[in-house]
Amino acid sequence: MNAKDNRPRRESPASKYKTNERIRFPKIRVVEGLPPGIYDTSDAIKQAQELGLDLVLVTENANPPVCKVIELGKLMYQEKRKDKKQKEGQSKSITKEVQFSPNIGEHDYETKKKSVIKFLEKGNKVKATVFFKGREIMFKQQGELVLAKLATEIEEYGVPESMPSLMGKNLMFIIKPRKAK
Repeated sequence: MNAKDNRPRRESPASKYKTNERIRFPKIRVVEGLPPGIYDTSDAIKQAQELGLDLVLVTENANPPVCKVIELGKLMYQEKRKDKKQKEGQSKSITKEVQFSPNIGEHDYETKKKSVIKFLEKGNKVKATVFFKGREIMFKQQGELVLAKLATEIEEYGVPESMPSLMGKNLMFIIKPRKAK
């Protein structure tokens, strides 16, 4: 026995559609390619083949099942284009992280604030994190002050999604960009 025999078969893209003789219903509803109406399956197949097209099952769950008389390659192309357009419409949300120290210097703070503003202007979410080293966690209020200051200074660019939360030795909150007017 060959190793090739044990591999699962890859289905062709066309095999996900039931066409012509693979349609096992006595009556079907045709919505495209022939005059709309209810046909016997065998009659619809004959008429489609006379036109040089395929009878393709679109909706199996309807009563009677819905079919189109169309070239199978054209239908697959239309489906692929429709999927591509849907994917283009979806926006990808990227979250950038900027880390602060509770004892951050003023210049360092301003530099990191500028990067937060740049990320928000590009439409990305920003995760602002204050990380505590060693026993700095005892001064959690300083970290909260840093995040509160950041939130007020970037108010025109972004809005905090929630209050700062402490996870382990990190105090963090997420800022989402404001909608463009």
